[in-house]
Amino acid sequence: MGTEKILVVQTAFLGDAILTLPMIQKLNELYSESIIDVVAIPGTKEVFENSPFVNEVYAFDKRGTQKTILQLLNFASLLKKNNYTKLFSPHRSLRTSLLVLLLNINESFGFDTSSFSYVYKRRIKYYKEHHEVARNLELIGADTTGDNWKVLPGISISNSVTAKVSELIYKIGKPLIAIAPGSVWETKKYPQEYYSKLGEYFINKKYNVIYVGGENDFLLCDQFQAPNNSINLAGKLSVTETIALLKHCSLLISNDSAPTHMGMAADIPVLTLYCSTVPDFGFYPYNNKSAYLSYDDLECKPCGIHGRKSCPIKTFDCGLNLHPQKVIEKIEQILK
Repeated sequence: MGTEKILVVQTAFLGDAILTLPMIQKLNELYSESIIDVVAIPGTKEVFENSPFVNEVYAFDKRGTQKTILQLLNFASLLKKNNYTKLFSPHRSLRTSLLVLLLNINESFGFDTSSFSYVYKRRIKYYKEHHEVARNLELIGADTTGDNWKVLPGISISNSVTAKVSELIYKIGKPLIAIAPGSVWETKKYPQEYYSKLGEYFINKKYNVIYVGGENDFLLCDQFQAPNNSINLAGKLSVTETIALLKHCSLLISNDSAPTHMGMAADIPVLTLYCSTVPDFGFYPYNNKSAYLSYDDLECKPCGIHGRKSCPIKTFDCGLNLHPQKVIEKIEQILK
């Protein structure tokens, strides 16, 4: 295919940003002589800056300093100067559609479920039953038959990050297990007392346990620490530093949240625990070393695609019925 100047718009949160990287990698294959720029929120800018296939990243602070219509107009005017020939947007929000409308690029591709989808010149069917990576690849017309969609997110790790992580691992020691107990949504969090049992299991097996997550997860992770055998790194590492560290772990255990996808970028075994959400939403770990567990024998599950602040029926059976012993059995299968 010919030379193009391509803009990818992905202003969703961290997990979605990571799952957009395979699409960008395939765009580079389809348009090998082209330039690919990305619009992202400030919190995910680092993800795209560390993709070897991205030329430039434009931060769009849609919830902060650039949330007004005037600021959106100014941002669109800045981007129009680049004369893009194609636009792909896996994000389906209203604000993204407004940006697409303002840019008026000759060829724009979005999902048919996007807000104001008519602003896209080409609307691609959004298959709810497909994995998010597959859906994003379908957006650009890539081959997703069989396992062809299982493209792992590629992140470049700098020498300075490698050196920092190597020093950290030297201090902690191996073998390493990573646990990510946090989530923005309370009903996505596997019960705290169950995570404690998993931590005790690994420590008894002579593993060193690292707890990872964002700054908001620090206090939660701090409750799991055991002297000399575990360390709380939540909020202390960047995204790329966390991925570099995960590469040295035997296993990552995570809720249905962004760390699952960081584990895919690290290409390590990931065990994702589903509470109020389900794997069928299309965000499960998909490399051949990983697995997931979900207690599905409930009429109330799923209670929402993003999770909730609290259980609507006050039971939280989706989390409490996924007992630690069942998780440990799956862990033992993976580690064998």
